[in-house]
Amino acid sequence: MTQTILIQTDSDGIATITLNRPDKHHVMNARMIAELTEAAHDLGHDANVRAVVLASTGPSFCAGGDLEWMRAQQQADRAGKMAEAGRLSAMLAALNALPKPLIARVQGNAYGGGVGLIAVSDIAIAAEGVKLALTETRLGLIPATIGPFVVARMGQGMARQVFFSGNGFDTGFALRAGLLHQTCPADRLDEHVQRQAQAVLKTAPGAVAAAKALCLSLGGDEARDIEASITALADCWERDEAQERIRAFLG
Repeated sequence: MTQTILIQTDSDGIATITLNRPDKHHVMNARMIAELTEAAHDLGHDANVRAVVLASTGPSFCAGGDLEWMRAQQQADRAGKMAEAGRLSAMLAALNALPKPLIARVQGNAYGGGVGLIAVSDIAIAAEGVKLALTETRLGLIPATIGPFVVARMGQGMARQVFFSGNGFDTGFALRAGLLHQTCPADRLDEHVQRQAQAVLKTAPGAVAAAKALCLSLGGDEARDIEASITALADCWERDEAQERIRAFLG
């Protein structure tokens, strides 16, 4: 039984993964990363599932990484830090390669890893007024683990504007950058998500999977980019700058 996510599939074959840590603003920890990875595998191999909606509840879609998870990484050695970053990358890669359309239902703010979840979704629809941010550089770190997926989605030009400053950005910028595909009033979010999911039901499942695989095969080398990003993050963890800032943040 899952502890950090809920999974439901309706009679049409539309599955919904709901992040389920509302008291923690749905931050990701090792358990959630593992459960999302397993969900991507299971739903990807379920012939009855035609599309997957990634959803959340409350004021936050996903507020990034869990503080206790970050403390554990801070105390781990370099190999341990890289292994944990690898597990997060593997989860994002599993969702990215899901052979079904993945639709992000972004009802609330998204930070760090939450932006990564949006970046690996095929279609991302957000409520108007949602805020997003990549604040890793404020801690002396970089948005490395999610970097290959965010840059693939936004392009270098747009990504540079938000990777360095740590400042938040709104849905208007996210739309221009290609991170989001649609915005709508919060009370119409389900309507817009459902419309996208229903459109999938008119298509041939094999063709959809093949079309997505083709998209993923074009462009850069994802595996190489992931390896480089994990190494760069481990380098950051070892700098005094990051250690001082993270100690202050966790304290």
